Amino acid sequence: MSLGRERKRGLRILWPALAGAAQAASMAMPGTGQAQAWLQILSLILLASGLVKMARPGFFRPSSFGQAAVFGGAFATAWLAGSFWWLYVSMHDVGGLSAPLAALAVVALAAALALYYAAACAAWVALARGVLDTRPGAASVLFAALWTLAELMRGRWLTGFPWGAGGYAHIDGMLSVWAPWVGVYGIGALAAWLAMRLALSGWHVRALKPLLGLGVLSWGLQAWGPAFTTSAGLGQVELLQANISQTAKFDMAGGIRDALQWYDERLRASQQALVVAPETAIPLLPMHLPGAYWSGLQQHFARSDRAMALVGAPLGSLSEGYTNSVVAMGPASTPAYRYDKAHLVPFGEFMPPGFVWFVRMMNIPLGDFKSGGWNQPSLTWQGQRLAPNVCYEDLFGEELARRFKDPATAPTALVNVSNIAWFGDTLAVDQHLSISRMRAMELGRPMLRATNTGATAIIDHSGRVTAELPRFTRGSLVGTYEGRHGLTPFAQWASVWGLWPLWVLCGAVVAMALWRRQRP
Repeated sequence: MSLGRERKRGLRILWPALAGAAQAASMAMPGTGQAQAWLQILSLILLASGLVKMARPGFFRPSSFGQAAVFGGAFATAWLAGSFWWLYVSMHDVGGLSAPLAALAVVALAAALALYYAAACAAWVALARGVLDTRPGAASVLFAALWTLAELMRGRWLTGFPWGAGGYAHIDGMLSVWAPWVGVYGIGALAAWLAMRLALSGWHVRALKPLLGLGVLSWGLQAWGPAFTTSAGLGQVELLQANISQTAKFDMAGGIRDALQWYDERLRASQQALVVAPETAIPLLPMHLPGAYWSGLQQHFARSDRAMALVGAPLGSLSEGYTNSVVAMGPASTPAYRYDKAHLVPFGEFMPPGFVWFVRMMNIPLGDFKSGGWNQPSLTWQGQRLAPNVCYEDLFGEELARRFKDPATAPTALVNVSNIAWFGDTLAVDQHLSISRMRAMELGRPMLRATNTGATAIIDHSGRVTAELPRFTRGSLVGTYEGRHGLTPFAQWASVWGLWPLWVLCGAVVAMALWRRQRP
């Protein structure tokens, strides 16, 4: 094979990889941590433009399917690896896995997940050829459907890993107004449709039509859209952030002693009606805590008639199994309450079959936790219904929406407790904040975030951060939140059907394209 052909092949991979890296940056721009909607659209336009060229009659040949798969796979691998490269920190810096193996694990995970998008790109080239010029609208809708199916597969299959989904780049963009209607996957579908429509327009003036049309519709929703929720009253909250590094967290003479002392002092000293400590703030099982530590905290809040604490701690025993839990400590007159994490993290909280060898290579105290139930009730306190979720769980809006099936018992506020010290001072902090903001917008509820290292924040029901504690500092955030009644359209349909409406709608589009393709 000639050097020229090798160079061309390399460029065919480099171009989509650079576009994929731009998509990763759009989720949280290095240096600022801010999402960039325009960059996400631009990166998809670059991808779509390459696919359009492969589907053109003058270029198309049987090998185009494979080229499209490679093209889309290179884009998605760079995008996904760039979105969650910080997994390297947890495996190498915290876990002690060798640098080459940790880097290889990140790239391998990204490449495996990229197969969904590679298949979507190949399918689009196969189904869209011949209609690019005659029916560009249909070709654009087909691309949006295939791309969204790939996003759904990544987000749901094999326990799901939806971190870095394209819709999160639009948390502050014009498409954010669609969040309470169609959720993050629906926003991603709109972005994919727009990108392909612009690519098919070939930078002609007519490209402005779909952009202006979607912009005017989004602006109209923003200006005159209905208010889906009403106030459920104000609440006072204190969110705690101990800033204990992950390398010290399970050191008995260091992080454990420090955490027990600081959280005990802050929980007892709080003057707020609600005080929240993050995920595994108390890093030991209650039975392993010194003296009357656990019972002393419980008795402190039992004696009060106006204070409630939500504390992250592991619970259980060897015989009954362990849970990653949030425990309520409150007045003696209130019923006992605990929330057990339902959606566990593979490798972090349970061991996928066949991967024990990989976990043993790292020096991380990984757990084998039990999953909590999906229909756990909210905590009722001072006129609010508080729905806890633990760290990774707020990636799954459709799962949080299950609690909204009955409007009479639907949460008025969401409480996320997290510990992402595993990933150091990286963009994971900014990305997770955007994820929580998206959940607030989808469900029309405030999100109270108590984290170990950041971002500890109060987010209102429209996704706006109203208060945030400086990251990687020790302190507490005292503020006010407004609970909400009422259901957004997303909460209504996702609470009943989950993401099935999107699966069915996108599948119907693809099925229609297949049917038309087979017609003589």
